[in-house]
Amino acid sequence: MSKQLEKIKELIAKREQARLGGGEKAIDKQHARGKYTARERIDMLLDEGSFEEVDMFKLHRCTNFGMEKKQFLGDGVVAGSGTIDGRLVYIFAQDFTVNGGSLSETMAQKICKVMDMAMKMGAPVIGINDSGGARIQEGICALAGYAEIFERNILASGVIPQISGIFGPCAGGAVYSPALTDFTLMMENTSYMFLTGPKVVKTVTGEDIDQEHLGGASVHSTKSGVTHFTASTEEEAMEMIKTLMSYIPSNNMEETPRKECDDPINRMEDLLNEIIPEDPNMAYDMYKVIGAITDNGEFFEVQPKFAKNIIVGFARFNGQSVGIVANQPSCYAGVLDVNASRKGARFVRFCDAFNIPIVSLVDVPGFLPGTGQEYNAVILHGAKLLYAYGEATVPKVTVTLRKSYGGSHIVMGCKQLRTDVNYAWPSAEIAVMGASGAVAVLSAKEAKEQEDPKAFLAKKEEEYTEMFANPYQAAKYGYIDDVIEPRNTRFRICRALAQLATKRDGLPAKKHGNIPM
Repeated sequence: MSKQLEKIKELIAKREQARLGGGEKAIDKQHARGKYTARERIDMLLDEGSFEEVDMFKLHRCTNFGMEKKQFLGDGVVAGSGTIDGRLVYIFAQDFTVNGGSLSETMAQKICKVMDMAMKMGAPVIGINDSGGARIQEGICALAGYAEIFERNILASGVIPQISGIFGPCAGGAVYSPALTDFTLMMENTSYMFLTGPKVVKTVTGEDIDQEHLGGASVHSTKSGVTHFTASTEEEAMEMIKTLMSYIPSNNMEETPRKECDDPINRMEDLLNEIIPEDPNMAYDMYKVIGAITDNGEFFEVQPKFAKNIIVGFARFNGQSVGIVANQPSCYAGVLDVNASRKGARFVRFCDAFNIPIVSLVDVPGFLPGTGQEYNAVILHGAKLLYAYGEATVPKVTVTLRKSYGGSHIVMGCKQLRTDVNYAWPSAEIAVMGASGAVAVLSAKEAKEQEDPKAFLAKKEEEYTEMFANPYQAAKYGYIDDVIEPRNTRFRICRALAQLATKRDGLPAKKHGNIPM
């Protein structure tokens, strides 16, 4: 055999060795936990045969604590590029079979390399996290590696989409990278995220808690809002990432993806003419409205289990991807609170950063009152939603279905926040507050002088309702562009978006704004 053939044989052997990660036994352990390996995950997500790997032969340089004897080609992360539905993406997947997926200086270099390439090429970056944290044998070098990744997360924010999949442990400083990305997905029962683990919590606070209840998918999808999606199987998780990708552009210079539409834009939905209850205090399901007006009734919801009083997610109108923000009257009457405000604000800002039009469906009676909300800074969080809408320069269409009162009317995409097209249904009630509250303020003194104060106040409520609980006062001043028949909502939104396709808007020259935090 020639020397050249020997070298080729050596290369093939090294590639096979690298593909085994931590070895057959470690792979078997990973499978026994019900988890796939890094390479298997990449194969599931990317188009078949599209993956181009980088730094397959990378090795760490640490000699502390016997680490020179624990050398594995690739050093615990598989990184490179590929395609999803033919679109270029960059990807890295931590390999738990190699030193528990712990992050070393060289692993960080591999991750940073693909992030830098993603920025140059204007392509999304997807990170699959499955790591025991920083490689403590490397000390400050591992911490520096995390900081290098975080800085790239920050610089890439608003330039390319960043998606994090948590497929195992993600603890300590490692959690900041997913927190800095646009969307985070967690695996149910097999993944967790927290800054300090159960043992530290027990030592410091005396609280006895397990990993799942401290930072599992159920916690972060319902209570903290840290994660946007959860999946019960890794196959389901990969399909969710693919679906998400289908709605978003590859970078902030591209327009939103379009899809062939076979759903007529002038499709009428008679159920919308009757969906608003006669009783103004009775709930209805906003999901039915969304399903009635979007292309083929499809809607890809973001954070479905968190702050259910507001709904956010992606849909299409005449094939065009849009972001939907909608109050949910069937949950807390659709009021805005701390969590709903920050959920909505974050989503609006993502859509604006990536040229995705925003359609708002409004039925909001106000902000949730009480000390719990005030002490938790509902003022600041409500201002985030206000800031997000006011700053957004993408096409914005707002439809008011029923209630739109006070400050909550303003923060949900009113005309004064530069919303382009504002429609209202005939059932819309646009006012400073509801009739009973308004009359209690305006006519309380006069009511005391009446023989029958209750009857007097009831009459005043009727007068107030007739005068203000309708869309025509707002339309009179041009704050509502048109009052539309509910069943015609799909057509009017489609036509508004078509009209706004060439919209050009900007912001005053500045380094950046100082959003309420």
